[in-house]
Amino acid sequence: MSGVEVRQLDGSTFVGRGPSNHWVVIDTRESEGGHKGGSTPMELLLMAFGGCTGIDIDLMLKKMRVKFDDFRVTFESERAEKPPRVYTKIHAQYHFWGDDLPQAKLEKAVALSNEKYCSVSNSLDPKIEITTEVVIHQN
Repeated sequence: MSGVEVRQLDGSTFVGRGPSNHWVVIDTRESEGGHKGGSTPMELLLMAFGGCTGIDIDLMLKKMRVKFDDFRVTFESERAEKPPRVYTKIHAQYHFWGDDLPQAKLEKAVALSNEKYCSVSNSLDPKIEITTEVVIHQN
């Protein structure tokens, strides 16, 4: 079992550190005691999802010998109106830049990441509607 430590700095501003020993600032709005000095926990959740699926896809596309010039994941999301204000919908767009990119291989990598390999997306509540889209940008 690995551990994570989260420390209060001031008000609702915290820093967290995991086994990698890198500190991350976690904050909220000033009206809630924060200092606008870091990302919110819900932003970090989507960033973790993006990082996890991004790493999966990069590794899979290297194995498939698919070369691209740039790759980004963007998210649009909806949250419940009432506490605990969980995500109800997450739409992930996978943007690839390059020439003659194979749509089928990109879609396969995205599907495999989200259905099998990404620990973060697979840790989310199954009630969250997660959709994906592959967008190819020609150079």
